[in-house]
Amino acid sequence: MSTTTESLTDVQSEIAHAIAKTLVQAGTDVNELGKAIAYLRTHVNQEQAGVRFFDYLKTLAKNGRQIGHSKRTTGYYQNIEYACSQYLKAYQDDVAVMLQILGWTSRLIRYYQQADSIGEIMAPVVESPRQAEIAETISAHNFAVAQVLSATVTAIKGNKVTYEMLGKIKLTQKEPKKAKSLSEGQMIKVEIVDLKEDGSIRKVKCVA
Repeated sequence: MSTTTESLTDVQSEIAHAIAKTLVQAGTDVNELGKAIAYLRTHVNQEQAGVRFFDYLKTLAKNGRQIGHSKRTTGYYQNIEYACSQYLKAYQDDVAVMLQILGWTSRLIRYYQQADSIGEIMAPVVESPRQAEIAETISAHNFAVAQVLSATVTAIKGNKVTYEMLGKIKLTQKEPKKAKSLSEGQMIKVEIVDLKEDGSIRKVKCVA
């Protein structure tokens, strides 16, 4: 089976892999995930369907003993609730994307169950649509130290300047030599000075 998830963005694909690996490591029955997906698909057109889905998972995890078929079922529900809450919360207002991610997760679980090693779980934990957008932007750009980007000055407080890059990434930096000569709304160039371990930008400086 191919593990390429063409219909998903890079971040969404990473999330599908992370949920699948998490559930396989915990020995979760893929059929129980299938039931959760079926619930979401059935309620897809209801108001706040994503929120209802997470409430449904919490109910399953809490009351698994009463509604499960075996003692292990409660554990399955708890694993599913944990993994989805960990990685899917940012998409609760976009049920179509959630269904796509979970559909791939179900396929990937079967793949990883047959694999000799599932490898390290690596995925961004995004808790809001805004964080998801930023994560998508980071994954789409291989940032490098000394790289120059266009930026907009969005705020100036003393010698601290807030820059917005690529329409989504905001950083506040100390600019003791430049702050007084800048103005809010101004388009300038910034140079990447340092990166975080995940490849996102830690620090920039104004260069023009």
